[in-house]
Amino acid sequence: MELRLRYAPRAVNAGRFAADIVTSAAQVSGVRLDYSVGSLAAVDEIIEDFRGSGIDSGQVGETLFGFGCYVGEVMVRQGGASWREVGGEEVPVFGFPLVVQLPSGQVCNPIGKVFKRMDNGPEDDLPYFYRVFAEPWRRA
Repeated sequence: MELRLRYAPRAVNAGRFAADIVTSAAQVSGVRLDYSVGSLAAVDEIIEDFRGSGIDSGQVGETLFGFGCYVGEVMVRQGGASWREVGGEEVPVFGFPLVVQLPSGQVCNPIGKVFKRMDNGPEDDLPYFYRVFAEPWRRA
């Protein structure tokens, strides 16, 4: 899938993608996203609404990319993670140009997770994704 993104998919722009999706969610869905862990449930609901409307990930790829950056930004702000760009041999593994690195050194793919949430449904819920990856390091 080819995405037409507003900014270059670079680590320095991840926060910009997230900020844009915060604005869009408020304007389109009336949902306030505040970068809290609890707000990930609201993102899940928005994605489930897409699914319920018969929309597929190819139709809203840029929006899903933005939501992935939002999920990653929650991990950055609440879980102490940082964005990094994917290296050459990692591209086939992650499928997206940006990942989040946790304080432990573990890497996760919030953008890919959002696309999975769209494709697979509630079994790939986002609050659980956060709890598995970021919560242990936040408590440490």
